[in-house]
Amino acid sequence: MLEAQLYTADAKQKGSYALPEEFDGTVNRAVLYHAVRAHRNNLRQGTHSTKTRAEVSGGSRKPWRQKGTGRARQGTIRAAQWRGGGVVFGPKPRSYHTDVPRKVKRLARQSALNARANEGALHVIESLEFEGPKTRRMVDLVESLGLGSNKVLILTTEVRPEVYLSGRNLRSVHVTRYADASAYEILWSDAVVVEQAAIGGHAIKGKAAKTAGRATRAKRASEGATKKKTVGRAASKKRATAKKSTRKTKSSAKKAKTTKKKG
Repeated sequence: MLEAQLYTADAKQKGSYALPEEFDGTVNRAVLYHAVRAHRNNLRQGTHSTKTRAEVSGGSRKPWRQKGTGRARQGTIRAAQWRGGGVVFGPKPRSYHTDVPRKVKRLARQSALNARANEGALHVIESLEFEGPKTRRMVDLVESLGLGSNKVLILTTEVRPEVYLSGRNLRSVHVTRYADASAYEILWSDAVVVEQAAIGGHAIKGKAAKTAGRATRAKRASEGATKKKTVGRAASKKRATAKKSTRKTKSSAKKAKTTKKKG
């Protein structure tokens, strides 16, 4: 189970945070490649275009006669070998749209989150408290987290216009809903900040509390073992006494029987 740093709403470190079970640390590079490639392809407009020799204006007559000049024959000055002529096999407008299966998208997204969690670049914050759009507040938050020089992806629980508008003017900050984050956006960032309610999981107590808890459990275990030993000894002693008493009774009965026969 992976862990992340937990921060309060004021960006003060509170302790560690145990991430959910789906954060198993597995990173599928092949799936990430396909997801990123598809995302970048879908960003392309595909409006590039070049003109062929049929589309270039001019060149409707032969530049010189076919024979007798000593030069190579030419039919038009707009052929591909001429300056200003048409382009052979040049790019034409087309769609670069690339589909990715839904399960592959989901796996790529989880792989990207695992990659950031493995690097220790995933941070959990209790809540993002913004009264209104304020860029200064967002800058202070990022700097308090120690991420001022990094590209930061902030993932909210729900759609938060005030948080989005606070980070819109910052080139190195991108704000989106946790459920809408893509693998490309997660890999684009150097650090990911997630609201606690969005990611799930649970907080882990500090080291001192963990140590105290371990000591308490060890003490209880020791006391239980001692008690068990004491009870076991008492029971053994009781059994031994009962056994001894039974032997005495049997011996007395045997003696009485023997005396009766003699008489």
